[in-house]
Amino acid sequence: MEDSPSFSTKEIYWLASCFWGIITCKLVYDITGFISPFCFKGYGKLSDKEKMEWNNRGFSTFHALIAAWASLYLLLFSDLFNEDSSNDLIVNRSSIISNMVLGFSIGYFLSDLAMVFWHFPALGGLEYVLHHGLSMFSISLSLMSSQGQIYILMVLFSESTTPFVNIRWYLDVAGRKSSTIYIYNGIALFFGWLIARIFLFIYFFAHMFNHFDEVKKIFPLGFYSLLTVPPVLGLMNVV
Repeated sequence: MEDSPSFSTKEIYWLASCFWGIITCKLVYDITGFISPFCFKGYGKLSDKEKMEWNNRGFSTFHALIAAWASLYLLLFSDLFNEDSSNDLIVNRSSIISNMVLGFSIGYFLSDLAMVFWHFPALGGLEYVLHHGLSMFSISLSLMSSQGQIYILMVLFSESTTPFVNIRWYLDVAGRKSSTIYIYNGIALFFGWLIARIFLFIYFFAHMFNHFDEVKKIFPLGFYSLLTVPPVLGLMNVV
């Protein structure tokens, strides 16, 4: 009888980072529920549904900050995707950090999607299911193949607008829609969305076009998902 293959170190990192994402979401959800009454006196008056969404947006914001900053670092400040830093094709480059970021995001999307299904449609309708499903599918392919991570990280950086979306909701529920901070947050959300979810996607497609000779070398399922999933997400951003 042949011995079953053992997990490689890389696969252990994948699983560990995914579980880290799930556990972190649970911890931040509970911590948000614990500290919110001290920060917002009206928290106790919220309905159970509003408290649940309030806490859910807490770990949504936390993931967005981690994913956005890690993506920004890997894309701009590290040498991982520097054209002259390696002879490897840019679509074949990955690192322990990039793998852990992708695994962490899978854990987040799994956690959030589970809550969306459990409380459906209180936390979002089919558009959330489509967005999270496509995101997990694309991230998983990139993580397992170690290909196309530069493009996955570009899309993950668009999560940088999520904190502004959540702050808008928090202020709305708190009855602060007429406040100055609500207006400033709205302005930041508008320009942030324009940069991170519109202009960035234009750059995304331009970069992919300029490196299409490398993109074509991605394994077939990854290649075709790269041609189809980002346009769908980009269209959802525009809408």
